[in-house]
Amino acid sequence: MDKKGVFSRDIKNVRTPGFQKNSEIHTMAWVVEPGDWKEHDPFLLMAHDHMRSGVFGIHPHRGIETVTFLIDGHLNHYDSKHGEGVLYPGDAQWMTAGQGVEHNEDAAEGETVSLLQLWVNLPAKSKMMPSRYQDLRKKDMLTFEGEGAHIRLFSGSYGNKTAETKNVAPITMLEINMEEGAVVNPKLPGSYNGFLYILEGEGEFGANQIAGRQGQVLWMAGAQDAEVSEMKIEAHSRMRVMLYAGEPIGEPVVARGPFVMNTEAEIIQAFDDYRNGKF
Repeated sequence: MDKKGVFSRDIKNVRTPGFQKNSEIHTMAWVVEPGDWKEHDPFLLMAHDHMRSGVFGIHPHRGIETVTFLIDGHLNHYDSKHGEGVLYPGDAQWMTAGQGVEHNEDAAEGETVSLLQLWVNLPAKSKMMPSRYQDLRKKDMLTFEGEGAHIRLFSGSYGNKTAETKNVAPITMLEINMEEGAVVNPKLPGSYNGFLYILEGEGEFGANQIAGRQGQVLWMAGAQDAEVSEMKIEAHSRMRVMLYAGEPIGEPVVARGPFVMNTEAEIIQAFDDYRNGKF
C-alpha cells in the first residue's frame, strides 16, 4: 500500500496457453479455460482463434456477453437482432446475448484472422434482459499517451476518463502498447478480478516483478480490502498487452454449450426455448 492508499497487486500465476489444431482452417488456445468459474469470476472463458472462413455457423447464446477483439484480418459478423457488419484490426464488438440471440463470426474470404473472444457472465437479474450489440471501433476509443506508452480504453475507466461502453457486470478492458523501458500503473477497483494477455514482447508485471512474454496469460492477485489498486507493468521490449478486469458476480454457474445460467432448470428451458423459436 503506498502513501495514497493504492494497493500494488502481485501476479499470482502465469500460464502459457497451448494452441490446438481443430481443423485445417482453425487453431485455437484457451487463454481463460472454462470450468473454473469461481476463480475467474466474472469471466467464463477466453479463446485465441486463428481461423479462415467457414469455421463457425450461426449459433445461439443466452445468459452471457461476448467480447471479441480483432488482432489481424477482417471479420464479418451477423446478429439476428442487430444486422451485419465488419470488424477491422483493433476493433472490438460487445454483444450482450441476454435472453437470447443468434450470431455468427466469419473470416473474410481468403484471409486468416486472429481474434480473442471473451465470455463475460451476466448476473441472474440480467440473464433475460433484451439483447444488445455495441461496435467498439479502434478509431473511436479513448486513448492515452505518455512516456513510451499508448493505451486504448475499450471499457471501464482509465485515468480520469470513462468509456461510453455499456456494461452489466462492470468491466475494464485496455489495449496497452509500450516501448522498451516504459512503465504504466493502471488503477483498478480493489474488488476487481482480472488478468493480462501478452500479444507481443516481454516485460515485468506486478509488485512481485513476475516476468511475462508473448503468448502468456498472467492472473492478478487480489487487493485484500483496498478500495483502489494498481498493476505495475514494465516493458523489456516493444510490448502489446490486453488487460481485462471486472467485478465478480458471486453466483452459481451452470453452463451447457452456448448457454450459461444459474440452474439446470434454466438451461433446460434455454434449449427448449431455442428449439421452439423463442429466441
